[in-house]
Amino acid sequence: MTKQITVIRNVETIVAYDEKTGSHAYLNNGDIAFDDTSILHIGGHYTGPFAVEEHGQGSMLLPGLINIHCHSDEEPLSKGIFDDMGTAALWGQAMYEYSGLIEISQEAREASLTIMLGDLIRSGVTTLLDIAGPHDAWLPTLVKSGARTYAAPGFREASWHVENSHRLEYRWDKARGREAYQQALACVDAAEAHPSSRIGGVIAPSQVETCSEDLLIEATAAAKSRGVPITIHAAQTMAEHEELLRRTGKTAVKYLEGLGILDERLILGHCIFLDSHSWTRERTQTDMELLSKRGTSVAHSPVTFSRSGMILESIGRYRRAGINVGIGTDSYPYNMLEEMRRALICARIAGKSVFDIKTGDILDMATLGGAKALGRSDIGRIAVGAKPDFSLVDLNHPAMQPVYDPLRNLLQCAAERAVEAVYVDGQCIARGGKLLGLDYDAAVQVMKEASKFAVSRIAQKDPQGRSLGELAPLSLPVLN
Repeated sequence: MTKQITVIRNVETIVAYDEKTGSHAYLNNGDIAFDDTSILHIGGHYTGPFAVEEHGQGSMLLPGLINIHCHSDEEPLSKGIFDDMGTAALWGQAMYEYSGLIEISQEAREASLTIMLGDLIRSGVTTLLDIAGPHDAWLPTLVKSGARTYAAPGFREASWHVENSHRLEYRWDKARGREAYQQALACVDAAEAHPSSRIGGVIAPSQVETCSEDLLIEATAAAKSRGVPITIHAAQTMAEHEELLRRTGKTAVKYLEGLGILDERLILGHCIFLDSHSWTRERTQTDMELLSKRGTSVAHSPVTFSRSGMILESIGRYRRAGINVGIGTDSYPYNMLEEMRRALICARIAGKSVFDIKTGDILDMATLGGAKALGRSDIGRIAVGAKPDFSLVDLNHPAMQPVYDPLRNLLQCAAERAVEAVYVDGQCIARGGKLLGLDYDAAVQVMKEASKFAVSRIAQKDPQGRSLGELAPLSLPVLN
């Protein structure tokens, strides 16, 4: 049976993959033809058979963006609450003291996931890796979204506790951690066995310092035996960095190297505080050399960390050292284009130079870098034989005008406002800012009620019994 072929005629700008350079290039005024498995033709006039014809004048066709680090669960509920907060004794990081205060009901998790998926897809994401706790609606909702997704069920043996807003403690429960690990393996296996070709699994020990050596080694072996990636939060905060030095005398990268875990299958979440970072004690360059040598990927999420005054030093240095870097949004606002913009700006600030990184480099990270981290060469590029995952950007949108360099306009100005449609496997999954497979508006209503529940529980969740007003005063006073 002949597959249905779609052709989009005379696309004004195609961001196509250039085999000679191994990167992207502009291809102007060409056709693209594809079916539901691969791209068949790019550029020039397509003369073959087709069932559907569309017109691309006034559009830029952009390769699907790949988000290799995001969290659903309660994260969408945290929006706007603790953005000005942090624990001074923990280098201003808010995660340890505040993240555990937001509680989400089981009923609201599907809505939370829907909101995350909707926001990511509308910003041009076609592939994403979601690190979350497994729940009944997780895999079905990922599949209904139409996106290409990876479920990464997190597990750990130690939980965080901040004593009197100054001392981070680790409370170990290895039996519970092992139970979560077995549940995670079952979830990964279910994702890998799912009849949808768009979903896969990732092994995800939650943090390098909250899992024992044995569990990290075992999880790595499980990923290898299944042929799936593994992702671990590592070198993400100074608190973690100092804790590992206290326990082992090693940085996160050297610790993982000593366990035999660093390899090309591993994605390190954030990986900011290497031995060469200006906040750390070492002032050496070994960590970058190890990451490059082992082919380990880094998931860079600048927005959430720059909110806390933290910055990776710098993307340009990592890439020049030969480290593969991809982009992840981590938490809200779940906008991949805004994340890319912040990555560009933070790199230039950290590198102290406009030349640290270019706009095209950021696109490489958000596409080719993410694909490499996931062990794939068929996504993140517009090339014959690649998956037909892409977005159409409206070049006539006011925020895109006037157009000299469309990619710069998209990242620096227009962002998701100019994304007209998003395709995965050649099927449109969003158009005009609306998801076609999920009810985003209904999810927003559910989350409004979930927010009331979460806020009402904060004083009970806080070890010191503080109210939300004490924990997170409003950004402006309220007039009586």
